[in-house]
Amino acid sequence: MQSPRTSISLREGQSAVPPPRGAAASPDLAAARSAEGLGHIGLVLRSAPAILSAAGTMKDCNNGCLEECAREARSHAVMRTLKAKDLIITPATTLKEKPDPDNVVFGTVFTDHMLTIEWSSESGWEKPHIKPFQNLSLHPGSSALHYAVELFEGLKAFRGVDNKIRLFRPSLNMDRMHRSALRATLPVFDKEELMECIQQLVKLDQEWVPYSTSASLYIRPTLIGTEPSLGVKKPTKAMIFVILSPVGPYFSKGTFKPVSLWANPKFVRAWKGGTGDCKMGGNYGSSLLAQYEALDNGCQQVLWLYGEDNQITEVGTMNLFLYWINEDGEEELATPPLDGIILPGVTRQSVLDLARKWDEFKVSERHLTMGDLTTALEQSRVKEMFGTGTACVICPVSDILYKGETLHIPCMENGPKLASRILGKLTDIQYGREESDWTIIVS
Repeated sequence: MQSPRTSISLREGQSAVPPPRGAAASPDLAAARSAEGLGHIGLVLRSAPAILSAAGTMKDCNNGCLEECAREARSHAVMRTLKAKDLIITPATTLKEKPDPDNVVFGTVFTDHMLTIEWSSESGWEKPHIKPFQNLSLHPGSSALHYAVELFEGLKAFRGVDNKIRLFRPSLNMDRMHRSALRATLPVFDKEELMECIQQLVKLDQEWVPYSTSASLYIRPTLIGTEPSLGVKKPTKAMIFVILSPVGPYFSKGTFKPVSLWANPKFVRAWKGGTGDCKMGGNYGSSLLAQYEALDNGCQQVLWLYGEDNQITEVGTMNLFLYWINEDGEEELATPPLDGIILPGVTRQSVLDLARKWDEFKVSERHLTMGDLTTALEQSRVKEMFGTGTACVICPVSDILYKGETLHIPCMENGPKLASRILGKLTDIQYGREESDWTIIVS
C-alpha cells in the first residue's frame, strides 16, 4: 500500500489539551510550568531566591532583579518547551501487513510509525516528529548505553465494542514518567503536550489497534540520555521516543490461569533510597537472573522479598494484592505501601480505587511479610492472591515455593471471585462496555 510522502504540521493551538474544567492557571503556576521547560523542577518565580539565566548560570534574585530574571526565564523557557502544536508528521510510504493479534508474541511486531523528540541543554525540546518506524542513530558513548540513564512507560490503546479507540488513565503514566525523569536527572516535559503527541501517533496508526476485545495496542514511551560522553554526569542531550506494538490476550480464551512464585531473599528487586519506585530499565535487566532461577525451580515468576522480616513486595513485574481475613478478623484487601521500593502501578491504583468505591471490605496499603502469609495459610484465612499490571491486568497466584516448601494459595478454589470481578470491571471500562472518566477517546 502506497501513500504520498508528505510532512504535516498541526495548526497553531489545534492539538493542545485543555486544562481541567473550571480550572484557571494562576500567573505563578504558569511561570512554574514555563520554568519546567528548562529541564529542572518547576520554579515558582514569586519566591525563588535565585534563577537560571538564559546562559544557564545562576543569578542572585535577592538584589531587586527578580522581575527581570522572571521575564528572562519565561522568554527562554517558551523557546525550550515541548509543544504538540509543533508536531511534524511524515507518513510512511509503505505500510506493513498487520498480524493476527491472537498469535503475536508480545513486543515483537511494531507499527508503521514512531514519535521522536530531541532535547539538549542548549536549545531545549526540538519539534516533535512522527516518522516512519526506523532504527535510532546513537553516539557509542551515549549515557543510556553505559550508565542506564533512561526510563520508560507502558500503556495501551483499546478498540471498544463501539469501535472507538480508548486510552486507560494515561495521565497516571505521564505523572510516573515525569517523576522517573526527575530521579534520572533527565529533562522534564509538559505531560499534557507529550500525551497529545502520543494520541496523534495512535490516531495515525489506529488500524493497528486490534479489532478485538481481548487484544490491544501497547504504547511504549521511552526517555534516554544521549550525552556523547563517558563521564558519569547529568546528560546534556536526551531523546523521547514512542513506539507501538499490537499485543494479544495475556490468557488463552476461556482461561484464567494462575502462576507459581519463587520466593528467595537472596535476590532483592529494590531498596530504600533506590529507584524501585521508578520505571527504569535497570530495575528490569537486573531481575533477569532471579527470573531464570525461578524457572529452574519450576516456578513462573519471582516473589520479591525485602528486609530481615522478608516483606512481600512485588511479583515479577507486577504489583501484589492479598485478599484475606487479617489478624483482627477483618475481611481485607491489602497491598504493600508506596514506601519507595514499590512501583506505583496504574492497575494497582485502579484496583484500590474500585475496592474503596465498593466499600464492601477493608482496603489497606500495608506491609505484609512471609510470616504473616504462612500463619494466615495455616489458619485458613487466605482467600486470594493476585498480581496486577498493564500486561495481564489481573493474574492469580496458585503456589509459592519458599524455603523448600510449597505454599498453596487457594485462589482458584475461591473462584477467584474478587480477582475475576476486578478483571471484568476494568476490561469493561477499557473496551467501552462501561462509560468511565478513566478513559480518553482517541478516535
